[in-house]
Amino acid sequence: MKDESDAAQEQEEVDILFFDIGDSLYGTDASQVVRIDRSLPEDITLPELGLPHRGHRAIVFDTPEGEGHLKVDAVHAVRTIPLSSLRRMPPTAGAAPYAVGVCLEEARTVLLIDLVETARTQGTQGRH
Repeated sequence: MKDESDAAQEQEEVDILFFDIGDSLYGTDASQVVRIDRSLPEDITLPELGLPHRGHRAIVFDTPEGEGHLKVDAVHAVRTIPLSSLRRMPPTAGAAPYAVGVCLEEARTVLLIDLVETARTQGTQGRH
């Protein structure tokens, strides 16, 4: 039998923005995203996430140092996902600090990334 805290957690949801970099699908908490814009040459790219095929778009987000811009190939959609469907990245996985968890999207495992941590990884690259 489930108690009230289990029921409340099942009802909690988060909006995830899904996007492509190269051949890979990623997700991020949509509340971090300020806007989608055209990319600039100095926008963030992370070889660990894959290099964009074209990278004509950028996900724009706020950091303590200013706006960050992550170069992406495509932005798909924002979907509301129950928190119970998300899995945190275990510390023993040895993943990068920006890799916060995973979820399933249309039978594909999607790495969820924290945009601010992604910007910290790149120093001043991608800041405007």
